[in-house]
Formats: sequence, structure tokens, C-alpha cells
Amino acid sequence: MTGWSRRRILGAAVVAATAPLLGALPGKARAATGAWPFRRGVNTWPWFALTREFPAPRTDYDWPPFQSQRPVPTPADLARLSASGLDFIRLPVDPGPFLAADAGQRADLMAMLSAAVEAAQAANLGVIVNIQANGATHYWNPDRMVSSTSAPEFARYQVFVGEVAGMLADMAPGRIALEPVNEPPQDCSSEVWPKVQAALLTAARGSARTLPLLTTGGCGSMVRGLTALDPAPLAAFEPILFTFHFYEPYLFSHQGAPWMREPVYRALNNVPWPASAGSLERTLASVRARMAEDTERSDEAKRAAYAETERVLKVYFNAQPDRRFIDGYLKQVADWADSHGIAPERIIMGEFGALRTDARYTAAPNPDRARYVADVRQSAEAAGFPWAFWDLFDGMGMMDDTTRAFDPAMVEALGLRMPGG
Repeated sequence: MTGWSRRRILGAAVVAATAPLLGALPGKARAATGAWPFRRGVNTWPWFALTREFPAPRTDYDWPPFQSQRPVPTPADLARLSASGLDFIRLPVDPGPFLAADAGQRADLMAMLSAAVEAAQAANLGVIVNIQANGATHYWNPDRMVSSTSAPEFARYQVFVGEVAGMLADMAPGRIALEPVNEPPQDCSSEVWPKVQAALLTAARGSARTLPLLTTGGCGSMVRGLTALDPAPLAAFEPILFTFHFYEPYLFSHQGAPWMREPVYRALNNVPWPASAGSLERTLASVRARMAEDTERSDEAKRAAYAETERVLKVYFNAQPDRRFIDGYLKQVADWADSHGIAPERIIMGEFGALRTDARYTAAPNPDRARYVADVRQSAEAAGFPWAFWDLFDGMGMMDDTTRAFDPAMVEALGLRMPGG
């Protein structure tokens, strides 16, 4: 949920809203071979994220480097995830604290990561460890680490990938996988990204000959990044899986997101799903009400933001996106897989979700959010794709950060069962 998709998002949103509603995927899911254990998962950010880095010009972190108040799943939480019907977690890991640490601290951090993987295993959950650089960090960010093989810190990042692969190599063979990069920042058809990916996969394979590795396309792992990827050269790194992220249409999934740089999203709320469940007039009235509460932006800035919001919402409501819209998008992935002879169970939708309305955020109406999540999940399953919901915690979560209660609407939307305890 970081990097590319948070920067050039508005263009993606408009493209998504205006994309033709392609033919729906077949209703019957293609049979899975059962060779891969990853079917239904959840992301566990910010377990190894939300850091305490020192400001520039320093490039290190306070110790311990992770914020103590961040929500971290307990063994009981992991057991309940398994009881709900999930079979794996995707574990995002910020590499910055590891790369900035001295030898002793780095060993401690690796031990912490190993213990987290073991805790998930103890709960009968598979684990995809995802090295997820923080785009908001002033030094240890994607541009400095994975923008190219000549990036200032690429060599150290590459070594870290090899170290993590080595650590995971003998842990629960077949139930652990490594995803070396989150949401590559390069463009969809970039010639740079395949070189970066190949170098990282080489490092991983040097430490772990049989560990499953996740590969992806450029432009933030979006659908069009994966479909632009040539998988043939990646065969040298088998066993491999493929992954993509899905948040289309962003006007729905990211409404009200305070981290978005585009001015449209700040006051955007009450966007319905499907579009036919509401109206342009009602949504614009909600946007005006939010803008009236905004005391930080000037009237001129709010007028400009409102004009742009009205424009993109007209596109959204004219397109009337619904389940067919999602099916059309995922059909592009299915067609790409068919053209390259890739079984659908090898393609994981590694992130999907939408921001909720709660005490912190004014975003999607919660019934609409549940309908959207259900539609995306069901569309992925109809195509035969495994999935990992974003997120366990925070504004896109399925669990309350403090009480650890599961959200019944999200449990139902994900086709899970409410666990006891």
C-alpha cells in the first residue's frame, strides 16, 4: 500500500473509472493443483514497520527501531486468524532498521523476524515475508534502494534479501516464501525493473535454492504492471509465484485517505459501491461538508480541489463501476496467465481493500466497503487467484487495534468465519 500507488494515484483512478467493462470472468473457478499453500491471507503491517528514524542528516534509527505503540499480533491473534479460515499472512518488513543497524542490533532484528515467522507457523499459518521499503523515510526509501541496480543503497539491499532468504530457507519448507520488493517504483514497461528484480532474485537463490520467491511487475505491482511483465526470464529462478495489488477504482478504495498527495482525496467521502447504490449529488454534498470543516486549506485551494473532485466523480458515476468492472480488470491478469501458461493459483493478489469510516477517518460508508471487499474477493476466487487482504490493523483493517475484536462485516465479506475467543 506504499510507494508508486500513493504518488501517481489520481491518474490511475481516472483510468480505472473510464476503463471499459470487459467481459466477466467465468463463474466457475479454475481448479487449483494444491501445490501451493497460499490461498487466503491477510497483511500484518505494521508488525515490522512504523519506525523511529532520526531526522536528516542522520540515517540511523533509535533503539529499538519500531514504535512501541504500534499494533502487533499476539499468538492468540494469530490463532484466531487461522481459526477464521485464513491460511497465511503476508508480513511486510521495513528494511531500513536492518540496514542501518550495527552487527549486534542486526542480529537481534533478524532474531525478532525469525520469531515472528515461527509464531505464525505455530498458529498453522504460512508466511510470505515481504521486504517493504517505506517511501516516507528520508533515507532508507525505495528510490535509494531499488530504483535501479546503481541506486545508492541497492547493493546493501541486495545483501539483505540474500540474508533473509537464507534465514527462511530451512523454516517450514513449502509454507514460507519471500517477496523481495513491495510495489516497485518503476513504470509499467520499464526496462530497469526486470534488471533490479533479477539481481534480487539471484541474491535470494544464492542463499535458498528451493524457497518460493514472489515476482511482480512495475508501477506499484498494479495489474498493468504484471501484464507488461515477460515471465520467461524468471523461469531461471523457480520455484516462483507472481503477485499484483488491486485497489481499483481508487476513487472508492482511497476516499478520505489522509496520506494521499492529490487534493481530491482529502475531503472525498460517501462514494458508494457499486456506483448505482448512491448518486453524484449525495457524494458531492458530503464532500462539501468535509471541506467546510477544513481549516487548514485556503478557500482558493478548496475551490480548486472541489472542481477537480466534481470532475472525477462525474467520470466515476458515468462509468457506474460494479462487480463487472472488477471482473474486467482481473480478466486482464487471467488472459496474461493463459498466454504464458501460468496456473492461476501461482498468481497472488497480494493486497486489496478500502479505507473505512471510523473515529479517525471519514471515508467509504461501511456497508459499501463490505460490498466492495466481497466483490474483489469473489472475483479473485472466481479467477482462481489466491489473495491477501490489506490489512489486519489500522484504517483498512479487519481487527480493532486496541480491543482485537474482528470486524464481522469484513469477516463475512472475506468469506471467513468469526473465530471464538
